[in-house]
Amino acid sequence: MSDIASTAIVNGTLYVLIGFSVATWALILIKGIQHLRIAHYNRIFSKQFWHAADLQAASELNIYQGPIARVAQAGFSTLLETETGTSTHDLEHTGDRQELLDRRLRQQMQKERGSVESGLAVLATIGSVSPFVGLFGTVWGIMGALTSISKSGSASLDVVAGPIGEALIATAIGIAVAVPAVIAYNFFIRRNKVVWALLDDFAIDFIHLALKTSFIIKRQSSKFVPTSRPVDVGDYQAKGVQI
Repeated sequence: MSDIASTAIVNGTLYVLIGFSVATWALILIKGIQHLRIAHYNRIFSKQFWHAADLQAASELNIYQGPIARVAQAGFSTLLETETGTSTHDLEHTGDRQELLDRRLRQQMQKERGSVESGLAVLATIGSVSPFVGLFGTVWGIMGALTSISKSGSASLDVVAGPIGEALIATAIGIAVAVPAVIAYNFFIRRNKVVWALLDDFAIDFIHLALKTSFIIKRQSSKFVPTSRPVDVGDYQAKGVQI
């Protein structure tokens, strides 16, 4: 094993670790901004939703950004379908009003969960792999250093300490890359659990409100719709009812 090959492998290991570090900090920045936006939009929408007079007023909110807002939008869309009789009669829409509403909210929550969990697998991989990549570079560097020492025929401390010390740099960099990746991964996993708990609580409350109060279309707009024919969404729009 030549000194040039050994040096090239060690340098390649260092470049890989530098790439891991760049990816880690980029993901930390992206996920940090994402969670700040999520917390901001969830706080705004929750405040407006719970201060609304009823579900109809809440459905007319113009802020539909953030996970909770999108879950609410999925719920309102489902209520509109069930109240106006526009649901398609297929397996996807099988079940009563509560079952369909619960299924739609859960589906939207899973979409939101996939969004907030994106990129975490990369952080977990970097956190677990980086120390081993650094250790590989160190072992290879020590092998090259020992080979060079044996060729020189001298085993003094001055000859041994330098090459081995340089080889250990790879392990140190590997650990330095892994530590922020693991910390960030654990932090974002915790934040995701908080977001998921908020979505779960909101979905349960939304279902209870929908079952308790019914959707306002059924109560206030029925006078505009003759009972002798199926309900048509155009009836509401013609009478100026917001749906």
